[in-house]
Amino acid sequence: MNFFRRKTYTAGPPEYLIVGLGNPGKKYELTRHNAGFLCLDLLAMKNDVKIDRLKFNALIGEVSLDGKRCLLVKPQTFMNNSGEAVRDIAKFYKIPPENIIVIFDDISLDCGKLRIRRKGTDGGHNGIKSIIYHMQSDKFPRIKLGIGAKAHPEQPLADWVLSVMKKDDLAQLREASDKACDAVPLMINGDIDKAMNLFNS
Repeated sequence: MNFFRRKTYTAGPPEYLIVGLGNPGKKYELTRHNAGFLCLDLLAMKNDVKIDRLKFNALIGEVSLDGKRCLLVKPQTFMNNSGEAVRDIAKFYKIPPENIIVIFDDISLDCGKLRIRRKGTDGGHNGIKSIIYHMQSDKFPRIKLGIGAKAHPEQPLADWVLSVMKKDDLAQLREASDKACDAVPLMINGDIDKAMNLFNS
C-alpha cells in the first residue's frame, strides 16, 4: 500500500452509471458473453477501485472520472434480465438514460474490435433488449466489444457466446478494453463524437 497516495472522491450523488454486461459465476468468467464484465474489471483496476458492493441485484463500485462521480455496475441478474438492475439503480439515483454507458459483447464485430454508439436498437443482444425494455428508452450510449462471429454457421448462438475465449482472443479483447477505458472519460464529458473518431474500428 502506498500511504502517501491520497484517493480523491467527488462529493454529491452519482452522475453516471457505467454498466458492464455479463453472467455471474465462476463458470462464465472468461466466456465471450462476459466481455462487458471483463472490461469493467479492467476499468476498476486502472482506477484502483473495487466492484464489490452488492446492491440492487448488482455488484457496484464507485469511481471519480474527470471530476464526475460514477458507479461501476455489474448486474447479477444474468444477462437476459440485466435491465432490472439498471432500472432500479437509475431510478434510485435519478440518472437519465443519456448518462448510462453500457459495455457489452458484439458478435458482428471481429474479436478485438470496438464500436461506440450514442444510442440504438438491441441488435439481437438480450442484455441490451432487457435494458431498453426496463428503461423504456434506447437513448443510452454504448460500447460494443467484438467477440467474433460463430465458428460454424450451424452452431447455436448460445453455445458460441457462452464458450470460453482462447488465449489469443482474450489478448485481443484486452486491447479493445484498454481503448474502451480511454473512451469512457470522453463519453461522460460529452465528447462521444471524439471517442467514436478515435476508437471505432
